[in-house]
Amino acid sequence: MVKNFLMNLLLSGIWVALTGSLYYTNFLFGFFLGFFILWIMNREEADKRYFTRVPKIIMFAFYFLYQLLKANMQVAFDVITPRYFFKPGIVRYPMTAETDFEINLLSMMISLTPGTLIIDVSDDKKAIYIHVMYLTDPESFVKETKTGLERRLLEILR
Repeated sequence: MVKNFLMNLLLSGIWVALTGSLYYTNFLFGFFLGFFILWIMNREEADKRYFTRVPKIIMFAFYFLYQLLKANMQVAFDVITPRYFFKPGIVRYPMTAETDFEINLLSMMISLTPGTLIIDVSDDKKAIYIHVMYLTDPESFVKETKTGLERRLLEILR
């Protein structure tokens, strides 16, 4: 998998050098072009994790940016209006993540979203406690986070 990623970066660099245009959009186009070339060349290879993870990573980035923008708009609306709409609360979130790396990455992604803050991880590492600024229904928050952020993150990591 690392071999394919490094080869993809090399192909992106070659594309940028051949076109003579050092812009990030040109590099991204070269990356996608290199990904397509590598995918065609390695279709019979047994290890196809790279070719399934890269699209999942891109989709996760778009999903996370959407969630980030949505939360920022909600907090900004609350700040500029004279009436406050927040309903703070603390939620016990049972995790599917098992390793320390998965727990740390999930906690970081949740904390990066405005309006949420990780308070603590349980001693058995089965749950995290999250302070949520706009908590209307704890069960729907847990369900949305579990089916959205955590599921997509674990699909990439596992």
